[in-house]
Amino acid sequence: MNSIISIQNLSKVYDNGYKALNQVSLQIREAEILALLGPNGAGKTTLISTICGIVNPTSGSVLVAGYDIIRDYRKTRSLIGLVPQELHTEAFETVWATVSFSRGLFGLPPNAAYIERVLRDLSLWDKRDTKIMQLSGGMKRRLLIAKALSHEPRVLFLDEPTAGVDVELRKDMWQVVERLRQSGVTIILTTHYIEEAEEIADRIAIINGGEIKLVENKDELMRKLGKKQMTLDLKQPMAKLPEWLSEFSLSLQNDGTQLVYQYDATHSHTGIASLMQLLSDHGVQFKDLATHQSSLEDIFVDLIKEAS
Repeated sequence: MNSIISIQNLSKVYDNGYKALNQVSLQIREAEILALLGPNGAGKTTLISTICGIVNPTSGSVLVAGYDIIRDYRKTRSLIGLVPQELHTEAFETVWATVSFSRGLFGLPPNAAYIERVLRDLSLWDKRDTKIMQLSGGMKRRLLIAKALSHEPRVLFLDEPTAGVDVELRKDMWQVVERLRQSGVTIILTTHYIEEAEEIADRIAIINGGEIKLVENKDELMRKLGKKQMTLDLKQPMAKLPEWLSEFSLSLQNDGTQLVYQYDATHSHTGIASLMQLLSDHGVQFKDLATHQSSLEDIFVDLIKEAS
């Protein structure tokens, strides 16, 4: 698959010596949804701002559809839509006027049919004549997306787009994002709702300390790093693990009342059948059994701990 954004050895060092980005290299594919995850201060917003031409890099290069973000600034900016974290809008303008004005800023002719489609997709059509100051926080967030889409970009950056938005609006937004991806738009999003990244992203990039720590297809990442565990609630607690269980990856928890088995669910032989037979042979009984698979959030936290 072709890359629409090519980042090579990108660094950003501020005047006070703070290194926000350190030799970042990343290829972003056409029509994919890439989730950029990292703790606060990891460099997510700096990276997005640099690609969008808001922050000047110290070194390295970024190409958008083959155009350099410095040399071909106007061209690359026209290819990108940005939904920032902050809600900056003209309070006394109407929804229709502000989205139409945003389109005009990029030198595009009026296109009422396109603006209508964007507003309908974002459930803003009924609010088209409403002043922005009268919108709820969730509707203002939708308006930012509409403004970012006004000039028909090929790349859309969503920087914490659902912060402060209720669950129903979040689901609606992600349906819009999926439709955009299907139409060929590349989506790069940052989010603190890791379950959203797990649900909609094609690939995950993890950034920490201004460096890309990992880039992986979501499903492959889950396969490689996702762990599964089985928890047995014992009828009688164990003081310690007996020697005859030493071949299994087991631990005792909750004062010996729980036996926890870690295993790789992708292997054809998980060892569960052998473990259960062995427990039965030795008269170990349990009251309940539960399984749990690592979420993307579990993986993310583990990776950040390793990198710190």
